[in-house]
Amino acid sequence: MGTTYHQLRKLPKVHRPDTIASGILEPFQPWRNCVLQVLRMRFFTATVLGLLAPSLCAATNLTTPSRLDLPSGFKPPQVFKNTNLVRNTNLEKSYVRETINVVVENIDKQPHNDYYIPFPAEVFDRVAGFEVRDKKALEKGRFDVDYTEAVSSDGNQYFVIHLPEPLAPKSQITLGISYSVLSSLSPLPATIGQADKQYLTYSFSAYMPSAYTTNTQKTKLKFPSTNVPDYTTTDGLKSGSDPERKGATYTYGPYDTAKVAPGTQHPITVRYEFTKPVISISLLERDLEVSHWGGNLATEERYWLRNNGSELTKQFSRVEWTFTNYQQAPTSAVRELTYPLLPGSVDPYFIDDIGNVSTSRYRPSIGRSAGSLELKPRYPIFGGWNYSFRIGWNNDLASFLRRAAGVNSDSYVLKAPLIEGPKMAEGIQYERVVVRVVLPEGAHNVRFEILEGTNSNGLPGVNHIHAHLSSLKTYMDTLGRTILTLEVDSLTDEARDSKFVVTYDYSMLDALRKPLTIFAGMLTVFVAAWGIGKIDISIKKR
Repeated sequence: MGTTYHQLRKLPKVHRPDTIASGILEPFQPWRNCVLQVLRMRFFTATVLGLLAPSLCAATNLTTPSRLDLPSGFKPPQVFKNTNLVRNTNLEKSYVRETINVVVENIDKQPHNDYYIPFPAEVFDRVAGFEVRDKKALEKGRFDVDYTEAVSSDGNQYFVIHLPEPLAPKSQITLGISYSVLSSLSPLPATIGQADKQYLTYSFSAYMPSAYTTNTQKTKLKFPSTNVPDYTTTDGLKSGSDPERKGATYTYGPYDTAKVAPGTQHPITVRYEFTKPVISISLLERDLEVSHWGGNLATEERYWLRNNGSELTKQFSRVEWTFTNYQQAPTSAVRELTYPLLPGSVDPYFIDDIGNVSTSRYRPSIGRSAGSLELKPRYPIFGGWNYSFRIGWNNDLASFLRRAAGVNSDSYVLKAPLIEGPKMAEGIQYERVVVRVVLPEGAHNVRFEILEGTNSNGLPGVNHIHAHLSSLKTYMDTLGRTILTLEVDSLTDEARDSKFVVTYDYSMLDALRKPLTIFAGMLTVFVAAWGIGKIDISIKKR
């Protein structure tokens, strides 16, 4: 047995051991033992977590959009001609929706598969959901499309359509091209009274912008009503009246343009009644949080909304608005937003910058029928006004998540809508959408896929969706939760029906990470408390 501190005190100074430091430190032996216990516990914790930590594999299909850089003075080679072109322009919503059917013929002696469509540089970035298919074989899916930088010679940017197979000489293919153009409608007059009708103007060219010669072409305009007080008439482009009017449909053409140079413009402007809000979402942030332990899929969406319609000439009158509301008269203001919810959605909430908004109505789903959330802002949103808010709800995770095929598979497949959003007759345009999928801690080898159908889903090609991985540390996390972020610019509410699939690996050890972390943390606290309790801190007489 070593000499104790009390025994050492009784010895004369000359008889004390030379290792006086050891004697002095001996009273602090309990502290030393406690520290060693804590260090051992932390080493145990780190070892356990290290064994459980997966190797985070980089996702194989994460994308960063890029654009082709064309040489200065570039002009598409004249290897194609448009035999016949029909452009359908739909103005029934608050954005322009165009579908083009064009018969393309190869007039060169060699097969070619790159078809160019030009847009002015100031319009190019506002084109949403650009998609091309074979009109006679829609089941083959959409064609690959590349974007280009602006060409200095003509100021145009091009969509480069890659045909699945090179088009042989003298062969033809019918292309179905669809897209929307955001922020292309202007209110005229720019200011109106609170109860006045609203009119929008749209300007375009009677000749479809094309990089190739077009033999014949025409443009059909579909208006929301027959109230079209102003429109451009043409003279000399065709025989007879132009446009031809039939109800709410106006047709410009057909024109014989075989001798008209590609890129020739003939300006047309129309002005029509649109007493509805022109809703634009400058930013939508959508979070999907996956919880395996809770069996829950939590969704939250944050909106920054703006009405691009005519602004008010005078100050807002609550009395006049109450009268308009009572009569249910058409208005250019956002009165309410109807938000369909998927079957099984529960616990919805509606919050703005002030707090909870009670002026909303929730209609829960019955069986497999969809629910509905009717959002009424605190005030009507007139032209030029902004409103930011967020909504959220929960769903049973089993309705969206399944384990991949295989007896011992550790892979999971999550299928969910890319965006949902309000469903309004006047339509909604999105300038930027950011979707975050928050996966459980330890999820790795993350991949995603956009589901395609025979009809347009309102989305650009997957190679034009910016995707990246990151992590988020929350309560009791060690590595942090894996986050897949998808960013898309220029969308419309047609993308509401689009779905995407996220596949990731998540083993049993990954699932036990947090319980083991909590257990190790609590054990560390108990051991530390036990060690501290063993320390003798009493003051005794000499």
